[in-house]
Amino acid sequence: MPPKINPSFVEKVLVRFIRDEFGRCGCGRGLVGLSGGLDSAVCAALAARALGPDNVLGLIMPYGRAFQGDVRDAAALARRLGIRSETIDITPQIDIYFAAHPGASRVRKGNKMARERMSILYDHSARDGGLVLGTSNKTELLLGYGTIYGDMACAINPMGDLYKTQVRELATHLRIPAAIRRKAPTAGLWPGQTDEGDIGLAYDEIDDILYALVEGRQARREIIAAGHSAAAVDRVLRRVRGSQFKRLLPPIAKLSTRSVGHDFLYPYDRGR
Repeated sequence: MPPKINPSFVEKVLVRFIRDEFGRCGCGRGLVGLSGGLDSAVCAALAARALGPDNVLGLIMPYGRAFQGDVRDAAALARRLGIRSETIDITPQIDIYFAAHPGASRVRKGNKMARERMSILYDHSARDGGLVLGTSNKTELLLGYGTIYGDMACAINPMGDLYKTQVRELATHLRIPAAIRRKAPTAGLWPGQTDEGDIGLAYDEIDDILYALVEGRQARREIIAAGHSAAAVDRVLRRVRGSQFKRLLPPIAKLSTRSVGHDFLYPYDRGR
């Protein structure tokens, strides 16, 4: 299992990270997609501490009335943190698209909604001169449990090196309301959908396996010998291997002496 975090220390590191990254861009405003769930709540709380509540905009983007409880939780969180918030119903653009392209699966519709929400976030980013903060945690990134160019898109990702179980610890420290901390994690793709139902494993077990694989560099047989079923380990391994493309820039064919992603790897603050 990932080790327990020192939440006060982690909070300081992540608040400093946000301030430093925004400072490098000369930007003082941030935007977070507020879903009413745990990850976006923690991200918004960190952003409010780093940038000041007046400089953070939480966008709540439901599909119709399918997630009214989450909408209420997101709005209540924004008021609690003192950040600005706007609610935009994405139903019109989603329904118009699928009226012209009928027969889509629930997964396709869910991915379309995730990308529509990110499109709105980036449009408001341009309007306000702010940067979009990502809300994906390390567990989701390793499993590829997110929509590429949807909820996985962002300018910076403060929580990308925290496992889901560690985000829960940080949420308690940040005093995220219990109504949010205790609800079943969901990507909000359709009513009744949950992360653990989709993946087929509880986050505690997923994090235990991932920590052994990534930080422990343990082999499959070692993790099974430690008490996990072969089916659970293989399920996690398949997701990690199959989602590598989501964690990389698109491959670029090399034609010059200095190609982006191959040889040109300088950060944007080079020379400062």
